[in-house]
Amino acid sequence: MIVQIGLLLVGLALIVFGADWLVDGASAVARKAGISEFVIGLTIVGFGTSCPELVVSLTGAFQGNADISVGNVVGSNIFNTLLILGLTAAIAPVAMTRANSRRDIPITLLVTFLFAALALTGTQIARVEGIIFLLIFVAYMVYCFKTDTGVSEEAQQKARSLWVAILLVLAGLGGLIFGGQLFVNNATAIARAVGVSDKFIAITLLAGGTSLPELATCIVAAAKKKDQLALGNILGSNIFNILLILGASAVVTPLSTIALTWVDLGVLLLSIVLVWLWTYTGHRDRVDRWEAILMLTLFFGYFTWLFVKL
Repeated sequence: MIVQIGLLLVGLALIVFGADWLVDGASAVARKAGISEFVIGLTIVGFGTSCPELVVSLTGAFQGNADISVGNVVGSNIFNTLLILGLTAAIAPVAMTRANSRRDIPITLLVTFLFAALALTGTQIARVEGIIFLLIFVAYMVYCFKTDTGVSEEAQQKARSLWVAILLVLAGLGGLIFGGQLFVNNATAIARAVGVSDKFIAITLLAGGTSLPELATCIVAAAKKKDQLALGNILGSNIFNILLILGASAVVTPLSTIALTWVDLGVLLLSIVLVWLWTYTGHRDRVDRWEAILMLTLFFGYFTWLFVKL
């Protein structure tokens, strides 16, 4: 147990350092390539920080354990939106662009609603539905790059060397992925030793552990005043989790959704509905601190409910 706790802390340290390198490197790549920080957050950073979820969910699918695959994605998206965006906005209000409020947030809401509708009306996500998820994912990525407004020429010239930026991105992703795996593996081993259900482990420990890269990346991005990178990372991770990760996992084996309750799916939907509402309340097109506190309250209320039901 002591060794596992030690490895848990090593994994956490790798995640923190990896996040710092990834934010610096991704921002530089965005400027040098003339791509906006939001699209970099949505794609490169979003994919990188979703790699732990991809590994965990695909492993669960290959082993025929749908509770791990589906529970990990549901829990991770709740963590991303309520806890991570909530903490990020509590540090400093997160600004949204017109494209975020009119395109990216509504698309994330529709994708989440599609998954919830499938989970509530059926008992599984079939292979055909997994393929549809993957096709929607590819179409959205292409659309984001085609409609990206980019950055100014002056910002491109001021960016650090592209090779240094790419090395920082790779080192950051390596730290996040390897650190995330160390954290998840040892946290799960400790939980199993205590004796709790796979669904509980997936929605709490696995989801929390695999969301650590997003948490570290967003907090670092917020501290460095890179709102669009943080927001892009959260929305991108949520879309990656549902369309790419669940899509790929369902292609491997149909995923049962029987273990999910109305409360699980309700909180998942409400989390992104709140982000959509924040574009119209208070200071328009930003998440204010009072809105962040409300999100954090909902998050801790949901996890209190999970522990009571344990």
